[in-house]
Parts: sequence; structure tokens; C-alpha cells
Amino acid sequence: MTEFIYFFVILTAGLLFSEVFKRLHLPWVAALIIAGIIIGPSVLGIIEPNQTISVIGQIGLVFLMFMAGLETKFSAFRNMRREVSVISLFSGAIPFLVGMGIGLLFGLPIITSLLIGIVFVSSSVAVVIPVFEGAQLLRAKLGKTIMASVMIQDVVSLVLVSIFFQATDPVTVLPLWLFYILLILFLVTFRFVVPYIEKYLKKHWIGKRDIFQRELQIVFVILLGTVLSFELLGLHPIVAGFFAGLVLSDSITNETLKSKLRVLAYGLFIPIFFILVGLETNLYALGGAGLFAVVLIIGSMASKYFSGWLSARAVGFKKLSAQIIGVSGIPSLSTTLAVVFLAFEVGIFDDTLVAAMVGLSVVSTFVAPILMRWLVGKLRESPVGTEAMLKKK
Repeated sequence: MTEFIYFFVILTAGLLFSEVFKRLHLPWVAALIIAGIIIGPSVLGIIEPNQTISVIGQIGLVFLMFMAGLETKFSAFRNMRREVSVISLFSGAIPFLVGMGIGLLFGLPIITSLLIGIVFVSSSVAVVIPVFEGAQLLRAKLGKTIMASVMIQDVVSLVLVSIFFQATDPVTVLPLWLFYILLILFLVTFRFVVPYIEKYLKKHWIGKRDIFQRELQIVFVILLGTVLSFELLGLHPIVAGFFAGLVLSDSITNETLKSKLRVLAYGLFIPIFFILVGLETNLYALGGAGLFAVVLIIGSMASKYFSGWLSARAVGFKKLSAQIIGVSGIPSLSTTLAVVFLAFEVGIFDDTLVAAMVGLSVVSTFVAPILMRWLVGKLRESPVGTEAMLKKK
């Protein structure tokens, strides 16, 4: 009965906090993390992480990365290679150097500092997408450029994460060069085989009245099977989940099925993961981080903004559009928390660093949408009009 009570309290807290934050026009993810902190050991002590919650949270983590991979399609951005390449390069390299520098400045080991730099590479444009949708910018050149750039940064950061953990905490005894040759072969094989299996099962197993949601079950089984296959090869689950989504991104085109996947992922598993992050966040450790946490948060947000703004200006975007590109890179959420969660499990990050990183996620997801709404408002009110502002000089 205790497990059901825990589950009930977690879902209720997530629901209530999400509704409050929604009314305040604040990100729901921040609501979930704060809910976890408040009901967890750091504040009220109602819930403590246990094996059941951790397992569901791990499934949520895999789903989080799977959905990110599922939404990643580079085919729509072929006509913006120069802009996207330059923005991705600067917006990844500069934060990486800043993150690594902060770690070394505070006397952290080179391995830990390197991982902080890798975490700084990733972003989470999903936080500011609602603002883009409201302003109808997603299909404009500015919106497409931002989406493509962030996608590339996230893919690069996940590849770096894979290399990092394979080198420092290997799951396989294979040499690194052989591991990645096999990984590429796996990816190519899965890219062609998995969609074929999915289509075959849909054709022969699903009737007109799919009352048992077999199509959804098939995708779920394929997801877990792909993740397990990559894990057997030695790939960590967060990277495996992302690549599973990437493999299925072209074959899952049914919007109804995608909607069901979003409901399953964002309605149940992913919120529990974010609440688990809050449960495992030690507020006392955050207080102990002090200056380090402040420098980490400011360093990440400032480096992402200025690298995005600088690179956007370099490829010809006007000042206001460049500012929007800079702000869009500020949020540190999904990939950041996934990597931090894994680094804590294997002992590379301690309580203090985890708390500082969670603080970064909460602050950046608060600040970015507010700045984005203000800049988009200025863009729409510009005398030359939105379309003119989206063009290059």
C-alpha cells in the first residue's frame, strides 16, 4: 500500500504545482522539479526516493530522450547549412570552454570539469517553443534556424557524453575505436530494419478496431528493445533512447500515434523523472555551493546568450533576431538533467554539483521564456515588420 501512496502523492504534487505554474505562465518542468524538492527529504520529507520510483523515473528518462530523438529531423534545414553550422559551432564551443574553465577554476578534477563543459553544450529550445508558436515564428527562417542549431548541439553533446562515459565508465570491454565502428553499423542496420519491423507488425497485427492500442504497444516494445540492444553494445540508456527516437523519426508519421506517445510520455513517465530529480536534489548542498552555483548559472546563461548572439550576427541576422537566437540557447533542461542524473549515479558529480546544476535548470527555464516574450514582442512591434526582421542584411 505504501508504494501506491507514494505514487499518488507524486502525481498529485506534480498536477497541483503544474497548474499553479501554468497560471503564472511559468514552465511546467520547473514546477515538477520544485514539487519534488518540496515533498522530498530536503523540505517536507513526505517522500524519499525508492527502487519503484527510481525505475519509473528511469523509464521517464528514456522516454524523454526518445521523444527528443523522435522530433529531430534535419531534412527540413538543408537550405540553411551555412547559418546553422556557424551558429551551432559557436554556440557549442564557447559554452564548452566556459563550462570546463569554471570547473578548473574551482579546483574540480579535469574529468568533472570536462563533463561540465559537455553539459554546457546542450540546450532545450522546447522551453521557448510556446512563445515561438504564439508569434508564428516556428516556420519562419528565424525559427527554423534556431531549431536546427539546437538539434545539432544536442546531438553533438550526446555523442560527446557517449564518448565520455565509454572512456571513463565503460560498459563494454571493446576498444573505443571498435565500439564506435560497431555502433555506427548498429545504427545503420537499425535505421533500415526497425522501421520495416514496425510496418510489418502494424500491417499483420492491427485490425480496424485497435481497442488494445497495439500500435502504441508495438512502438513501446521497439523502443525498449532498441534501447536494450544498444545497452548490450555498451551505450548508456539516455543516448540509446535518443538514437531510438532518431531511428524511428521517419517511420512514425501518424499524428494520432505521435499524440498517444506524447500523452504516455509527458502525461506519466517524464513528469515522474523530473519530480525524481527534485526528490534527489539536496537543498543544503545547493546552499553549500554558494559562489560556485552562482558562477555556474551566470557562466552558462551568459556564454550561451553571447555565443548565440555573436554567431547570428556573423551570418547576417539583424540585432533583434540575433538577440532572440542568443536567448533561445539559454535553457538547460532535458539533456542537462539527464546527463547530471547519470553522472551522479556513477559518482562523477557529488550532491553539491548536482544541486548547482538543478539550480541552473530551474533558473534558466524561468528566465528564458520571460526574455523571449519581451524580445518577440519588440520584434512584432517593429516598424519594418516581422518578415523584414527575419531577413538577413
